[in-house]
Amino acid sequence: MFISCFLGLWYSFKIHDGLNHFILKKTKMINLSEDNLIGPPKLTRFERARIVGARALQISLGAPILAPIPEDVIDTIDIAVIELNEKVLPMTVRRKLPEGTYQDIPLFDLLQQRVIS
Repeated sequence: MFISCFLGLWYSFKIHDGLNHFILKKTKMINLSEDNLIGPPKLTRFERARIVGARALQISLGAPILAPIPEDVIDTIDIAVIELNEKVLPMTVRRKLPEGTYQDIPLFDLLQQRVIS
């Protein structure tokens, strides 16, 4: 997928079925503000599952561990949950609307609401 910006609008080009057909989809990023969030102001359970799964995959592929982990914890999913609870993951959540607009929200801002268990 190729992404480019023109006049503040983001265009994404996708290669379809391995052929040289391009699908043009216009998206627009909206600014982050307290009163204009897409979705709830906290991390949803679906976003939590996606983040824990992605981080567990990174750890299993050899990524460095970012938080102090007890020596008896060896499962990558448990390590990812500990890192998420410690709020040390430098990730961004992208929330999209059906019309194509999206909002990038830092994970740290979504974790300010509550501790994930």
